[in-house]
Amino acid sequence: QVQLVESGGGLVQAGGSLRLSCAAPRIIFKFNTMGWYRQAPGKERELVAAITTGGSSNYADSVKGRFTISRDNTKNTMFLQMNSLKPEDTAVYYCNARQRDYWGQGTQVTVSS
Repeated sequence: QVQLVESGGGLVQAGGSLRLSCAAPRIIFKFNTMGWYRQAPGKERELVAAITTGGSSNYADSVKGRFTISRDNTKNTMFLQMNSLKPEDTAVYYCNARQRDYWGQGTQVTVSS
């Protein structure tokens, strides 16, 4: 069973920052576009940001200018730096390997007002 392991979630006040990490097996990480999705209570899961194997990235409009996605191909790890967090960013954040459609278990991010 392929494991994508997220870490770094937590509780933070509005305006604060968090950094999420997602570790993947090398064979998966090397050949997949990696992405972060989130799902808030009562809402559908949505794409937050994604990054290709070549390092090209795209973002949801709601997080542009505040979040930065990156990947370290030597460590098979993807990151999401989240700054200027807002209460509406509260959600479970999931790591995804696009081409194989693998998912992590999710990490909770809670932003208090």
